[in-house]
Amino acid sequence: MTTAAAGSPRTYQVRTYGCQMNVHDSERISGLLEDAGYVRAAEADEQPDVVVFNTCAVRENADNRLYGNLGHLRPVKAKHPGMQIAVGGCLAQKDRGDIVRKAPWVDVVFGTHNIGSLPALLDRARHNTAAEVEILESLEVFPSTLPTRRESTYAGWVSISVGCNNTCTFCIVPSLRGKEKDRRPGDILSEVRALVDSGVLEVTLLGQNVNSYGVEFGDRYAFGKLLRACGDIDGLERVRFTSPHPKDFTDDVIAAMAETPNVCHSLHMPLQSGSDDVLRAMRRSYRSERYLGIISKVRAAMPDAAITTDIIVGFPGETEADFARTLDVVREARFSSAFTFQYSKRPGTPAATMDGQLPKQVVQERYERLIACVEEITWAENKKLVGETVEVLVAVGEGRKDERTGRMSGRARDGRLVHFATGELAGQIRPGDIVHTVVTYAAPHHLNADGAPLAHRRTRAGDAAEAGQVPRTPGVLLGLPTVGAPAAAPAPVGGCAAH
Repeated sequence: MTTAAAGSPRTYQVRTYGCQMNVHDSERISGLLEDAGYVRAAEADEQPDVVVFNTCAVRENADNRLYGNLGHLRPVKAKHPGMQIAVGGCLAQKDRGDIVRKAPWVDVVFGTHNIGSLPALLDRARHNTAAEVEILESLEVFPSTLPTRRESTYAGWVSISVGCNNTCTFCIVPSLRGKEKDRRPGDILSEVRALVDSGVLEVTLLGQNVNSYGVEFGDRYAFGKLLRACGDIDGLERVRFTSPHPKDFTDDVIAAMAETPNVCHSLHMPLQSGSDDVLRAMRRSYRSERYLGIISKVRAAMPDAAITTDIIVGFPGETEADFARTLDVVREARFSSAFTFQYSKRPGTPAATMDGQLPKQVVQERYERLIACVEEITWAENKKLVGETVEVLVAVGEGRKDERTGRMSGRARDGRLVHFATGELAGQIRPGDIVHTVVTYAAPHHLNADGAPLAHRRTRAGDAAEAGQVPRTPGVLLGLPTVGAPAAAPAPVGGCAAH
């Protein structure tokens, strides 16, 4: 007996780990499977016909997490003949055939460069009753040529590039994602228009290093031009991007952010370390003075800008003086939020074999001091917003306590999380709607607005959320790299890392 009843479509579930790129890849995986006739399994379904793990390899515990989850599925699969398990993403690209050797109940392994092969590999594995492993060494087609089942009615990812040309000594991504490949600007704008036509209000431009966009076709100002072009798209209310690299950050991007009304005044720019010696060992081709100089220019152009970052603690050879310099830069930068990590040794990276690997207890103690420093600053910065009016794009699932407190949640234009009271509008506000409200309380990681909303605007995204629809976008082909009038948007179809 197979898991799907005779004549009924096979069900699928995608489990995603890692960065925004992986989240967007999972939307493509879902789009591919649905194009092939699969249907998404219900949330409570513990035995879908296909389970796809879209994996990350950046952190040290990624392997343990994957194999632990595969182990939990082994008895489930044994009880349900016909069930299939597929593993894709960065860890699949890295471990390749080792996955099937360690977990022989896995049916398909596919890499970061051949997501589009998944439906065929599943069919082949089912027909041959044998595992299929296909890992390509380079990208054959840009991922956005693939159909995509978007997860949000109101916000969407749009890839502008994939891969990375940097050689940071701690990072395994370039070897797994490959060299940077840039999309044609017209194709990017066509995809943005298709999303807006389906009701999406906010788009995040996505790449391993977005502000090196254009390197492949020789235009170092292409990213600033792209931001300005997004400003000409009617109905697009918010534009974000992640992640830029400080070495490629140019003044024209700051000007584009400040002068394009729908580009949000929020910037996620990884610092990694405040020590120039550590940055040199990381092979990060900027120094703390350059980094702080960019922040100063951003704040001069946009005083309300919220700047977030990534920081690694305990890189090999980091001294107490190096760490103290990181704290100094954090205090000077006044981040609104920071993603903090303890250095994780990844086989295959230069840092993994460097001298000066630090004891766990030293790294942990520094990490705790960094967290305390960051939270002191983020809390102080958030308190400055008490009494201010914020525009909130209402979200799904952002506030874990919302049901208990009677609040809803969403993101302000600067990216801050806001929990707000609905007042007399309870039951009328939907995810995807826009609310204006006044901040009454600040915490290190969020804002509260406990008064009645000042205004509520119903949106097409809210209509779609209420109707249970999600955008589905067809693939947009990768063409010749030119800047100019975008191609006509494809008709909307019924129904969304940082280095």
